[in-house]
Amino acid sequence: MVFDLRRALLSKEEKESSRLMDFEFRQRARSFRLMAAALGLPGDELVRQIALSGDAAILDRLVAEHGVVRAELGETYARCRAEAYRQLVEELGDPTPHRLG
Repeated sequence: MVFDLRRALLSKEEKESSRLMDFEFRQRARSFRLMAAALGLPGDELVRQIALSGDAAILDRLVAEHGVVRAELGETYARCRAEAYRQLVEELGDPTPHRLG
């Protein structure tokens, strides 16, 4: 039986990509949930919008619908995103790709 390095590397790439995409999605959802809490809005409604729009479009909609200053909203979003990352690293571990070996 021969070790197939190509197959091993492809398998690793697939697993790492899946793990990183999962982490990124969780961070995005949690960021908007935290942001909704900071703005006093229902979290579920805001999180549902991530399936329909990009982050910038969601932020633009919040500015238009709730009269929030865009600069302040951007700062709140950055803080919530950092907090979401910190929480997920604590729960799931560091998302940095694992080395083969």
